Amino acid sequence: MMFKKITNYCMTLVFVTGISGAGFVYTAGAQERHTGYYYPEIQSEETYQAPLPVFEGVSRLSRVGFVTQLDQLQKQKPYPPVYHMFAKGGNAEKLIIVATEEGRYNTLFRIRGLLASLTADARTSPLFSKLGSVEQLNFFDLLKMVGFESLVVTNGKDISHRVIME
Repeated sequence: MMFKKITNYCMTLVFVTGISGAGFVYTAGAQERHTGYYYPEIQSEETYQAPLPVFEGVSRLSRVGFVTQLDQLQKQKPYPPVYHMFAKGGNAEKLIIVATEEGRYNTLFRIRGLLASLTADARTSPLFSKLGSVEQLNFFDLLKMVGFESLVVTNGKDISHRVIME
């Protein structure tokens, strides 16, 4: 029941933000094309075992709407964005975060700091508030629940870290 409510919220979010289903469709090997275009070769990788499953009914449209909402929240801040987010892949199953300034996210520790900050933001989101006990969940859990399979965070120069969601 809880998952159905959250799925409905995701779908409402997508339509409220005015996202259309139009977008790029990639072939199976196209995800590799992101390397060298959005980010350099992956230097580090980890796998995250999410405790919750993907919500029933989430789709490419849900993930694009999710990223658009996060982007809109960042643009409401009184300073320029410090990173850009993109949902890529044929089903928008890959989240990419690229730093906008020199020196940002140039170590794994700074990348993890960003991810911790995104966890704090996620815990205050309407989506997490419907789950209860959000203090035990993190940004990776939210990504998994809306169907992302991987996340790449990069400084846009020479550092890229990938997280595989399982």
